[in-house]
Amino acid sequence: MKNKVYHHIEANAAKGKKQYCLLIDPDKYNAKQVEECIFIANNAKVDLIFVGGSLLTQNRAQDCVRLIKELTAIPVVLFPGSPAQICEEADALLFLSLISGRNADLLIGRHVEAAPFLKKSGLEVIPTGYMLIDGGRATTVSYISNTIPIPADKPDIAACTALAGEMLGLKLIYMDSGSGAAYPIPPANIELVKNTISTPLIVGGGIHTKQQMLDACTAGADVIVVGNAIEKDRELIYTFADVLQGFN
Repeated sequence: MKNKVYHHIEANAAKGKKQYCLLIDPDKYNAKQVEECIFIANNAKVDLIFVGGSLLTQNRAQDCVRLIKELTAIPVVLFPGSPAQICEEADALLFLSLISGRNADLLIGRHVEAAPFLKKSGLEVIPTGYMLIDGGRATTVSYISNTIPIPADKPDIAACTALAGEMLGLKLIYMDSGSGAAYPIPPANIELVKNTISTPLIVGGGIHTKQQMLDACTAGADVIVVGNAIEKDRELIYTFADVLQGFN
């Protein structure tokens, strides 16, 4: 099926089923750590695996995706920080447009560079509006993208930005406070955005506890992404999976 991953996300969101996504930054995992992580992800019944990061210095993205594909049937989706992170072995790619910023390169510039390669790759390409929300600390994505995050206490700005992205035809909205954020996106912010748009809503960044995961679910997130916390404690994959199973 041509839009298999997107339809999977959309169908679950329509049913109100929360989806758990594990984010793997290839720079932060060696092969043994990837194997450990995917073993737990399979047992915990993780819904999606995102692979990528704002800045990859080790050129491990393709090897990481290939290894993950050998170890699991969970859909592997590229979360690319640049066109260099395209890997044909993945199941899909989030075609990220940084709609919260005013950096034209990340709104459309790099997309022009990547488009011909994506066309040839056969990857499922999912147009995604990416919104950076202030998480209380400067993050790699804010520095690399040269953009200012939307203030966490301005949910109306986030909602209008998400709505504009939806009206432009973007299929998903991704709210992120970035890797290493001091705190997650406030539930009130998530709730207003969810009530404003009809597209599935992805939320990530700063989620380290069961309560923070539950708050994101209750506020309306359809897909909850956890990355940084898992890098420090793999067993949290089970903890977060239990939260979603109880919620669903």
